[in-house]
Amino acid sequence: MSRFTTGLYALALALALCLSSPAIGAQKQPEPLRIIALAPHLVEMLYDIGLGDNIVATLEHADYPGAATSIPVVGSYAQLNIEAIIALQADIIIAWKSGNPDADIQRLRQLGQTVVYSNPQTIDDIARETEAFAVRFGKAGIGQGKAQEFRASIKKLRHKYQHKAPVRVFYQIWSQPLTTVAGKAWSQQQLELCAAVNPFSRHSRDYPQVNIEDVLLADPQLLIIPTGTDNGESTAINWQRYPQLSAIKHNQIVQPNADILHRMTLRLPAELGRLCQQIEQSRQYYQQIDNGMSH
Repeated sequence: MSRFTTGLYALALALALCLSSPAIGAQKQPEPLRIIALAPHLVEMLYDIGLGDNIVATLEHADYPGAATSIPVVGSYAQLNIEAIIALQADIIIAWKSGNPDADIQRLRQLGQTVVYSNPQTIDDIARETEAFAVRFGKAGIGQGKAQEFRASIKKLRHKYQHKAPVRVFYQIWSQPLTTVAGKAWSQQQLELCAAVNPFSRHSRDYPQVNIEDVLLADPQLLIIPTGTDNGESTAINWQRYPQLSAIKHNQIVQPNADILHRMTLRLPAELGRLCQQIEQSRQYYQQIDNGMSH
């Protein structure tokens, strides 16, 4: 083979290699991040920052947005399916610190799983966590925008109701046993923002059990019974049996959306605004009565 022929052969081989090989500096497309979100509010948050398609598993009751209902379920509030979680080979597991079984989370860590916590304690924590997880997963811009919008909505509500006259309310979280909210409970924070006074707010437990007599003594002006908190008609309390209650005497009962109010997500401001407005309507009703009696 002549030098000329050999040179042509080498050039052709080099050209073929160049055409069949990745360009210098090109990187292989990374695999999508696989996330297990162990609470409904975490599923919503991930969808909000554009990572809904990365969720490979969640727990029962993760039903928003609608697409979330097709995500595989690997447990409940009470127990996680450890084997199913391990089999999914997720890159990261986001756990709810106060809502997942601690023993199960520790077991996952012992088995080499990467676990990080969500632990919202206040309304403002929703915005903080949205930003923090967005930064962690490379969605800082989206997260910041969503958080700012949330903060602005909550600030507007606080400003609107901070100097309103108090309305005495009873917030029924469950009927059997009869349970309300107090202390630092999620719903107690919402009541305070709406300028509602909860007679049981100083109880030592965040979700104290009370009896009918306690409620009768407190004589709430407004009963708040969120929808979905007690679906069993056979166990629901018939408050109409107690006409001596101011709330019953004046037909002051509201039923806000429990799925939104009790879930720590960016959807909160709209539903909380509706609750505050319902409390405001009750406030105005009693003020009209007081004004009428004073004339």
